[in-house]
Amino acid sequence: MILSRGKILPPEQTGETLAHLPGWIAEACAAGHPDPECVIAACDTLARRVAAGEYDDAVKLMLVDGIVARKQIDQATAFFCRENLEFKLKTELGAEQFPVRETPPGTPFAIERRLAPLGVLMHIAAGNVDALPAYSVIEGLLAGNINLLKLPQSDAGLSVLLLAALTEIEPRLLPYIYVFDTPSSDLETLQRLANLADGIVVWGGDDAVQAVRRMASLNARVIEWGHKLSFAYATMEASDEALAGLARQIVSTRQLLCSSCQGIFVDTEDMGTLFRFCERFAPILDREAEAFPPPDIGTQAQITLLQYTAWLEGQTGTRLFSGKRTSVTAGQDSTLELSLTCGNCWAKRLPRRKLVSVLRPYKGYLQTAGLLCAPSDWETLSGLLRYTGVCRIRRGEHMSLPMAGEAHDGEFALRRYMKIIETEVL
Repeated sequence: MILSRGKILPPEQTGETLAHLPGWIAEACAAGHPDPECVIAACDTLARRVAAGEYDDAVKLMLVDGIVARKQIDQATAFFCRENLEFKLKTELGAEQFPVRETPPGTPFAIERRLAPLGVLMHIAAGNVDALPAYSVIEGLLAGNINLLKLPQSDAGLSVLLLAALTEIEPRLLPYIYVFDTPSSDLETLQRLANLADGIVVWGGDDAVQAVRRMASLNARVIEWGHKLSFAYATMEASDEALAGLARQIVSTRQLLCSSCQGIFVDTEDMGTLFRFCERFAPILDREAEAFPPPDIGTQAQITLLQYTAWLEGQTGTRLFSGKRTSVTAGQDSTLELSLTCGNCWAKRLPRRKLVSVLRPYKGYLQTAGLLCAPSDWETLSGLLRYTGVCRIRRGEHMSLPMAGEAHDGEFALRRYMKIIETEVL
C-alpha cells in the first residue's frame, strides 16, 4: 500500500501518484516548509494516542502474529513525544541562532544567513528497527522537507499506520509525506522518485549505498546511514553484573541492530585467559536468554548448521562454549566480523596496546563499543576506543538503548537534511 496526501491507496495507484508528484511538490515548495512546532505537536498527540491504546485494533494483527511486541511499539512511539523531539531540535540545531545578520571582514555589505531545508528527501529505509522508516520521515519534517519514503520489505504496515495517523491529526502535513511500498527490483519507479529528490537518505549496507549513488542525480545529496558493526571490549576485571547486562543486550536485540554486540574483544594475548573468560560468560549469556523468546526453528537450524560446518572445517584453536540456547566461540584471530546472531557471539584476544592498530582499519564500519572494565580503566580504554573510529562508547547493557538527541553514526541528521542560505541585506 502507499500513502499519498493522507490517503492510503493500493499499490496499483503508484503510477498515478507519481504523475501528480512534480506538481504537488512545486505547490508545497511555494507554500513554504512545515513549522517544527506543528510537527512536534502532531507527533506528541500521536504518541499519546498510541500509548493510550487508541490504535490497538489497527496493530492487533501485528501483535498476534508476533511481528512486533507491545513493548517495541511503546519504545518506538516514545521517540515521537514532545520532550524527545524538542530535545533533538535543540541539540542538533540550537548551537547557533538563525537567522544571523553580519558583515564579514573585507565585505562591503551585510548578509543574512539562515538554515533552510534541502527541499525533497527520498528515504530508503531499513527494516531492522521498528518504526525507523516513520521516524526518518519525522526527521525530514523537522528539517522542513517534503518526504518520499520507500518502505522496506519487512515493514509490516507499521510506518504507514503511524504516518497516516499523523496526517489525520495535522492535515497541514499532508503535502509533505508520501509513502511507497515499492520493491527494490522496480528500478523504474525508484529512479522516478530519485529524480525528484534534492537529497536521498539511504539506510543500508554497501550494496544499497552503491545502488543509490548510481540512481542519484549529480545535484542530489546522498546521505548515507550505512550498516555498521558494534562490539564489546572487556577486561578480566569486568563484573558479573556488567557481563549480565551485555548478555541481555545480545539476546534482546538478537544481534540484528547496527548497535548490537556481535562479539567481545578481551584484553589479553593469552588463549588460556580467553578460554577462562568464555567459561565465565557463556553460562551468564545462557541464563539471560531464558527471559526472551527463542529464535524460530528455521533460524536455529541454520545457526546449528553453520557451527557444525565450522567444526568440520577444523578451525585450528577455535573452541565452542555451548549452552542450551546460546553459545560463545573463542577464536584465534582478532578479526572484527558478524556473529551468527540470536545469542551466538564470538570472543577474541585483543590486548589494549593493539586496540587502535587492529580496529582502525574498520573505522568506516564501526558504530558502538560496549566497554566492560574496572572504573579505574574507563578513561584510558574509552580514550583508546575513540581513536579506533567508533561513534559511541557505552556500558555493555546500554549499547542499543535509544537516546533522545543522539547522533546517527557520528553525525546529526537534521544538519545533513538542511543547507545554509546567505542573502545580501539591502
